[in-house]
Amino acid sequence: MKLNTKLTLFNAISKLVIAILFVLLLPVLIRNINQNFTDTNLHKQKNKILHIIHTSGIKDNVYATYSPLKEEYYSLDEDSLNEKLDTIKNEKRKIEGDTIEYRILSYNFIINKKNYLLEIGKSVDTIGETTTPLQNVAFVVLVGMILLTILADQIYTNHLLKPLGKIIKSKLIGQKFPKFGSYKEVKTSTSDFQYLDISIHKMIETIEAAFQKEREFISNASHELMTPISILQSKIENMFEQEDIADELKVRLLEMQKILNRLKSITKTLLLISQIENEQFLKEDKISITELLQEVYDEISVRLPEKNITFDILIPQDVVLININKFLLFNLFFNLVNNAIKYNKVDGEIVITTEKETGNLIVNITDNGIGISTEDMPFIFNRFKKFRQSMQQDSFGLGLPIVKSIATFHRVKIEVDSVKDLGSNFRLIFPADVIGSLS
Repeated sequence: MKLNTKLTLFNAISKLVIAILFVLLLPVLIRNINQNFTDTNLHKQKNKILHIIHTSGIKDNVYATYSPLKEEYYSLDEDSLNEKLDTIKNEKRKIEGDTIEYRILSYNFIINKKNYLLEIGKSVDTIGETTTPLQNVAFVVLVGMILLTILADQIYTNHLLKPLGKIIKSKLIGQKFPKFGSYKEVKTSTSDFQYLDISIHKMIETIEAAFQKEREFISNASHELMTPISILQSKIENMFEQEDIADELKVRLLEMQKILNRLKSITKTLLLISQIENEQFLKEDKISITELLQEVYDEISVRLPEKNITFDILIPQDVVLININKFLLFNLFFNLVNNAIKYNKVDGEIVITTEKETGNLIVNITDNGIGISTEDMPFIFNRFKKFRQSMQQDSFGLGLPIVKSIATFHRVKIEVDSVKDLGSNFRLIFPADVIGSLS
């Protein structure tokens, strides 16, 4: 999940939790607000009545009135209690046979040496009439505020993380490993992203320099080794031409020649990998997949009778590959087929099929040989990595690394499915831009 999505999800969930808490607390809050508002009004009415009493006096000792709907009532009566009273609480009163609960302010005072009790009440039912409308208004306002804040958070998060997305695309995803090109600064006012941008660039420069040194070393070492190897081979061949050479010496010379041939083969392979990775090959060839696979078959078919292996090429519709290097692709298929033969069983089979998928060309090379174990699968393209089954073969551990280098050079994706003792399938996915027309 992307960082932007995670932040948006967190903001939405946090606001949802706040909204739920607010909805749960809303009735209590509104009830308290209504009650405080009512209490304030009762105190204001008390002050107004006391002002009138102090101005005009009290004409009747007992006075009581209420509104037509009995929503409010006022009462003034002589008070027999001597204690000070100034309270507001809910009490029930019986008016004209109806028992109604009121929010009642009770206040006693002394005027003309007499104690009086003033009561001002407001029906509890009328106090709660505004609760539902207020809840609805508050809920609508809350939902609107949450939506606006989510939208604002999303816009700000996108703006804030935009430089990070550019860094990922331009420095990591958009680059061809291990060639990264020149440094282009990502414009941002966030110091953390600036530091990240510079750090990634320095790390990439270090990696690129290390790869370049490795390539130069392999290339130079391969070139330098070829000369002494060729000289030694020539000297050994000249020694064979001598008539007085002993048989024991011939055996040793043959062993030396075999070792030199192996060393020469490894050196040539390393040089080839170095040239591929340095892109020293042109991609200007054009050849049909049928013709290319037929050339591979013609070259390697002499090995099939060794294990009585059947070899089938099933291509329902021929396809032309363009902008490729024929020599390298030949080596790619040759190495894969060679491995399919080398690690196959007696009376085994090799099948090559093709198919089209979303504009891409899929080439499957399948065998029913000894397969590859699950623990070995992640390392099959590593150089000089030799597994248990390859120990029994004349293998240098460079066949599949060559395949990987050639595939990367042509932007061909490789997928491998293998089951131990049942066989392997190498799936080559050629991009649409290397597929041409037969005409």
